[in-house]
Amino acid sequence: MKKRTIWDADGHAMEDLADIAKRLRPEHQKMSRTGLGIFPQFDHLKIPPGNLPPGTFKWNVNAKEWMRFLDDVGIEASVLYPTFGLAFGRINNEDWAIDVARAYNDWLYDSHLSKSKRLKGMGLLPMQEPEAAVKELRRIVKDLDMCGAMLNSTGLKGHLGSREYWPVYAEAEKLGVCLAVHGGAHSGLGFDHMNHNGAAHALGHPLGIAIGFVSMLSNGIFDRFPNLRLAFLEGGAGWLIMAMERLAGSFAAHPPADPRRLSMRLRKGEGVDDYITRQVSAGRLFIGCEGDEAGLGLGVKLAGAGAWVYSSDFPHEVTPESCKHEIEELLERDDLTDADKTVILADNAKRLYTRSKVVTPFKPVGA
Repeated sequence: MKKRTIWDADGHAMEDLADIAKRLRPEHQKMSRTGLGIFPQFDHLKIPPGNLPPGTFKWNVNAKEWMRFLDDVGIEASVLYPTFGLAFGRINNEDWAIDVARAYNDWLYDSHLSKSKRLKGMGLLPMQEPEAAVKELRRIVKDLDMCGAMLNSTGLKGHLGSREYWPVYAEAEKLGVCLAVHGGAHSGLGFDHMNHNGAAHALGHPLGIAIGFVSMLSNGIFDRFPNLRLAFLEGGAGWLIMAMERLAGSFAAHPPADPRRLSMRLRKGEGVDDYITRQVSAGRLFIGCEGDEAGLGLGVKLAGAGAWVYSSDFPHEVTPESCKHEIEELLERDDLTDADKTVILADNAKRLYTRSKVVTPFKPVGA
């Protein structure tokens, strides 16, 4: 395993909320001390830490511990996403969202990114006010050297394909950085009254990012911004397989009454599933995966090896030992070629996160 180059496409920073609060504007600092906190609650089924298996979901992981993790597991670099910030989309007050995004991004740079080039960051954007999101994206890329920004899968008033968000996508394309839709907060997805966190957790991540993906796909985001790289993370492989199958049949059976409303530029004889694989081959679409997923082999067969990026999810519900075991499982799979394993473990993540104003088409190893 140590001979392999591994890039972790989806790790997590554990926010120091007190440090972030100090970076807020004075009037917001006062609000953060009232007990309301900085970020909204994920959903109604938030887990008490005592219910988690021993050794998982550490709350005080800093840059030094992240570096120990990378060295132990044999990972070259990790791209960090928020933890409490996964619920950031549920902030309704635009002014609060703008201030919290700025404070979080500054904290992430100071506490992690500035400590090592092996720790890379995806910032928060106040999509609640797209004009401010454009400015913050520009700032975190130019001033804080981030790889791009995360888009929350739930909480925003508009779906991710909405016209109001297009200026953000245009700016990301102009800057040559990626955007990634990430699950985490599950309210509003149809199981708000479900009484078991495991059930909501199992469904919430894949459904949330699937909705965001279909929204962006059907509103032509891949065509309107042909040099924008988009990732959809922490939902596994199965949701994309389902989406490809369902979309192919549904769009064939239910074409739009006004063809101009179908924003995907399908080629002659091309189905939606074919369109999706074309985005993968062009270097525009990436999906987070883990090493032990039964559907990954089928996902590679249907969407291509260029779609998939390995994600550790550390320190959420995993340990260094479990991550090493997961990577070994991926390397031992007989439904993936050695070339598939190479691109999934590193090459695809490098294409996704390396700043470039032109997408890099997928080329199989050795081609």
